[in-house]
Amino acid sequence: MAILITEKTRVIVQGMSGRIGSFHAADMIKHGTHVVGGVTPGKGGESVLDRPLFNTVREAVEQVGAEASLIFVPPPFAADAIMEAADAGIRTAVCVTDGIPSQDMMRVKRFLRRYPAERKMRVIGPNCAGIISPGKGFMGIMPPHIYMPGRIGIVGRSGTLGYEAAAQMKALGIGVSTSVGIGGDPINGSSFRDILELFEADSETDAVMMIGEIGGPQEAEAAAYARDHMKKPVVAYIAGLSAPKGRKMGHAGAIVSAFGESAQEKVDILTAAGITVAPNPSSMGETMAMVLAQRKAA
Repeated sequence: MAILITEKTRVIVQGMSGRIGSFHAADMIKHGTHVVGGVTPGKGGESVLDRPLFNTVREAVEQVGAEASLIFVPPPFAADAIMEAADAGIRTAVCVTDGIPSQDMMRVKRFLRRYPAERKMRVIGPNCAGIISPGKGFMGIMPPHIYMPGRIGIVGRSGTLGYEAAAQMKALGIGVSTSVGIGGDPINGSSFRDILELFEADSETDAVMMIGEIGGPQEAEAAAYARDHMKKPVVAYIAGLSAPKGRKMGHAGAIVSAFGESAQEKVDILTAAGITVAPNPSSMGETMAMVLAQRKAA
């Protein structure tokens, strides 16, 4: 089944006529993603990669049935692009853009509240690697060849560590159902808990790898959800055990500012919730293999 994207999902790319947008759109098409067009204001009627360009997202929805959008739009205009997609009826939007001001994302979050649950668009990102269901399709910038189809979900704030987890599991013969990069910004569209809920309901996902880092309360909220609502095992890794307190490390959200936001505190919270935590980044795959073996033996 996979979550968020399948081989049938009708995808558009906002910004497909640009150098970066066209490059990644070509890779998506090459690996089976059902890309039906792109959106660049002022270039409607033209084509890129043999796909039509539209002036607005609404035109793409009406003319080619677009239901998901990958957003390659510069930071000053990215929030407007996300809200345009929501207003046009897109169901899932993935925003790769890095550097969107937090205040702009607050405006996006408020904008999305106007829609009822059945109409509300799901936002993945910003500042994320995207989503991939191996063998079916992907929306983002990840290298698809490192993902092997399987039954393990991956959700993480760091795209690079998500790639590493997939590569380690592939080397051990463990495949991925869907991998979701939620992004490293302090204000993002979907949280760990949001994605864990989807994986828990997915009949073709048996376990989940969750990759967190210092800063913010999302990992603690995910731990509480997993403890109280998930029957599937969760394996976690938390980056930043050696990070100095109070210093920003990489992602905009990776800064320790309150209790429960350091890596060690998050490890303690996750462990207390019954989640198995990998001790270092090189053991993520081994830890998942161990948990799966234990579950099978039981």
